[in-house]
Amino acid sequence: MSTRPPLVLVHGLWDTPRLFRRLQEALAGERDPLLVPYLHHRLGATRMLPLAERLEAAIEATFGPSQTIDVLGFSMGGVVGRSWIQLLGGHRRTRRFFSVASPQQGTPLAQVCPPWLLGGIAELKPGSPLLRQLNDSAEILKTVDCHSIYTPTDQIVVPGWRGVLPVGTRQALPAMTHQAILRDPRALAALREALLAS
Repeated sequence: MSTRPPLVLVHGLWDTPRLFRRLQEALAGERDPLLVPYLHHRLGATRMLPLAERLEAAIEATFGPSQTIDVLGFSMGGVVGRSWIQLLGGHRRTRRFFSVASPQQGTPLAQVCPPWLLGGIAELKPGSPLLRQLNDSAEILKTVDCHSIYTPTDQIVVPGWRGVLPVGTRQALPAMTHQAILRDPRALAALREALLAS
């Protein structure tokens, strides 16, 4: 019987939990129990901290206040997960954190989004107040086993290598596009291997 803790999957902008269908099929129940909450972004208007608070509520409602978990966040979901870990105390119960194709260092594509209209997307600008706050408290991440997984040819996180955390391992996967990292069979095989490692 597996001794791995529950796994929480956090989707990104304009996504729903269905995004992870192929990954769940690849895992074939080997990472159950599994939580895939729906975090409504309001088309990018909702900022990271309220989304992190909703993530926390979903985790506590499902697993209680202290169960150790692993977290995988895709795209904006990786920044939501990181915000929960660093700003809301999630580090105290997170064993492993997988940031997948997530703009942890920002993406220039967010530059055109006005904060008053699309506050969540605006927080993904390079050097945004949120990303500076997260980087200033990055020591907290050293208490978690962190892994950054990205594709060099990402067209959303530009350039692709910006999709990494300031700590932990970094792995480039053979996927041509941002969404393909959760569809390409080779990328899915690598994600499965990472998630099933002890």
